[in-house]
Amino acid sequence: MQNETSDEVDADVSEWAAGAHRNAAELALALGVTQAQYAEDPLSLLPNLQNYVDRLPLGEFEQSDWITLHTDLTSFLGDLLVRRREATWAKVDDPSSPARYRYFIETRGRDGKVYRVEPYDVVMEEFEHLPIEIGRLIANAEESLHVATNINESTSSQSPLGDGFTNDNR
Repeated sequence: MQNETSDEVDADVSEWAAGAHRNAAELALALGVTQAQYAEDPLSLLPNLQNYVDRLPLGEFEQSDWITLHTDLTSFLGDLLVRRREATWAKVDDPSSPARYRYFIETRGRDGKVYRVEPYDVVMEEFEHLPIEIGRLIANAEESLHVATNINESTSSQSPLGDGFTNDNR
């Protein structure tokens, strides 16, 4: 990436983001969520996705199965953060990576500072703490980005899950 121009990096990031969205939208469709439902709110996929991963025979998975699941969950998580948290994908130099770069999600936290998280790592961490919990996966990424709503805050009754969920036990 050292010799890439800003335009080349921007094109790479745009292509990566489009691919993540396309993969997440295709996953949604395969799991019974229409393109319109997914476009309106990516969280509409959550119940179907959780049901899907709950039924997977993880103990019988081969490496290719883990790679596919990892790719699908990374795409969904990144796309969800872009669409619900006004985040963007960023390509970051990383000499320790075989590709010499990595893709992160970045956004402004509730404190106004910019934070990054790598969806790939968040999903990998989830794999280390089975069973896979999609809500926990999302919450871990949002916490890393400092965008999660603290349910004990008295300034807002809005739930971190979005519209329709409130914290009535303040």
